[in-house]
Amino acid sequence: MIARLFRPVDIASLAALRIVFGALMLAAMTRYFLYGWIDAMYVAPQFFFTYEGFEWVKPWAGSGMYFHYAALVALAFCIAVGFAYRIAMPLFFLGFTYAHLIDKANYLNHYYLLSLIALLLSCMPLGRFWSLRTYSDPGKRLDVVPQWMIWIVRFQIAIVYVFAAIAKLNADWLLNAQPLRLWLAAQGEVPILGPLLTASWAPYAFSWAGAAFDLTIVPFLLWRRTRLPAYACVVCFHVITALLFPIGLFPWVMIGLTTVFFEPDWPRRLLELLGRERRRLSAPAITDRSSRLPWKPNYAVVALLGIYAAIQIAVPLRFVTRTGPVSWTEDGFRFAWRVMLMEKYGRATFEIRDPRSGKSESVDPRDSLSPLQAHMMSTQPDMVLQFAHWLNDRERRRGREVQVRARIDVALNGRPHRALVDPDLDLAAIPLGTAAGDWILPLRDTPAQLMAARAAR
Repeated sequence: MIARLFRPVDIASLAALRIVFGALMLAAMTRYFLYGWIDAMYVAPQFFFTYEGFEWVKPWAGSGMYFHYAALVALAFCIAVGFAYRIAMPLFFLGFTYAHLIDKANYLNHYYLLSLIALLLSCMPLGRFWSLRTYSDPGKRLDVVPQWMIWIVRFQIAIVYVFAAIAKLNADWLLNAQPLRLWLAAQGEVPILGPLLTASWAPYAFSWAGAAFDLTIVPFLLWRRTRLPAYACVVCFHVITALLFPIGLFPWVMIGLTTVFFEPDWPRRLLELLGRERRRLSAPAITDRSSRLPWKPNYAVVALLGIYAAIQIAVPLRFVTRTGPVSWTEDGFRFAWRVMLMEKYGRATFEIRDPRSGKSESVDPRDSLSPLQAHMMSTQPDMVLQFAHWLNDRERRRGREVQVRARIDVALNGRPHRALVDPDLDLAAIPLGTAAGDWILPLRDTPAQLMAARAAR
């Protein structure tokens, strides 16, 4: 088994993946300038919702974040064309991950995935094929890589689909067709398809089809006989979600990355069909030079791959140690591939109370946070707690010892607004990092009750 991991295979599919990744990142990083996101995310906010253990990650001062994203644009271009790849890819991984560790409010599943893919590609010699380096120096060309490089990328993509499927096996998704019931109801103005999308059966069809797709797509991609129709389903599925729902770059990322499930030489075969690859397909497989490359079994590499795989499996499963439904508490929600599972609206106001005088004042979080931060904070308990501690620290710097309370009402997946926290609870007294299920109010409307109430209407 270990020997198979180091069997030489064609580098072409990973080189194509490198080009696609670089092009997608070039477009993604450019959007930050075009849409003014750098100022909105990193310059305007007074406060940032940091990740536990990464409180030291702060945005660059002044125009630093503009230079940071300009560097990411340049690095993405270098990755796409294969220029200085051994430097560009690790730097892009570090710079991209750094930018998205600054604030939880900016978290997106596909940005986390892109960080992981950048990390994996940093460990591969993909600048030695179809690159500026090999164009100028053909002697540096590398035709094969060890098979584990293909399989670790496949594993990472499979993890996304598998855990997305597991997360969909809940009553909200399967029995109440939420949140797709809400999202499709807003599609009535879509030309031609509008009446179909708003039909009573449509949310159930989409929900069950989505769960079935995530559950089965990886086996179908792995089996050679079903791989091509399975990839056609990948393209159709993600194009439809991109057209119907505003989920950003995610569909195009998955369409591009999933090509790694094809045979390692698929780009050469495609080029031959297009009449642009002149030499025989078998030529790059195992040449005298490539067979002497140092792809011998390496137990240190195997151990690192095992550790990486274990982490990728364990992190999405951490919610099983927490109390309460994840969509309500959000304990274990991030980094777990819980994609398109909920629609939450929140209304939040905070109260600063002086326990000695009994005087209190209301605080509107929108006065201190960006619109995105305020929106995300109003539904996510750990961010509510962080903001309460920030208010408490601010008052302490002013010489005041206060209590921080909050009135937060949240609507989850079509339910009426419900209180997220006890309005008499001093949030500043709860240690940061405390599991939300231990201090927020429970979700009282179960999916079964919600379905019964809808049936009664």
